[in-house]
Amino acid sequence: MQKALQTSLIGAAFAIAVPGAIAAGKHAGGHDDEWAKIGRPGDPGKVVHTVEIGAYDTMRFNHPHFTVKRGETVRIKLRNAGQLPHELVLGDEKSLREHAELMRKHPEMQHADPNQVGVAPGKTGELVWQFTKAGTVHFACLHPGHYEAGMKGSITVAAR
Repeated sequence: MQKALQTSLIGAAFAIAVPGAIAAGKHAGGHDDEWAKIGRPGDPGKVVHTVEIGAYDTMRFNHPHFTVKRGETVRIKLRNAGQLPHELVLGDEKSLREHAELMRKHPEMQHADPNQVGVAPGKTGELVWQFTKAGTVHFACLHPGHYEAGMKGSITVAAR
């Protein structure tokens, strides 16, 4: 009983100290502005093609770069070929770097955002994204230490 009370108090203190960090993966300020920079969640019925990416415990993706056309909706399948949990988060370099720092400070943080997919060892997950602006979109695994070790890649979004 006392352990349950301790756990509840710790959780409550964390929720107060880090507003929004627990609720559905939202961080203070939300992500909607970040998403607008790179696109938006896609309609699975409008997927143009699928990109399959492997995540490895060497802190690398096997497909660290690919190209899409502006306006395309793409299914990204992430297969975790390692023994550690991995994820793929879409963003710009600045937001990914800031998010990686936040994850180092709060490694227990969980997400459920449409611009990311997390996979347990040996599992596969996917996200569907519409790339609305030409330029470069970055992706990374933001589990503590993974981004810093080089687990990142980029997507060239070509103008039509």
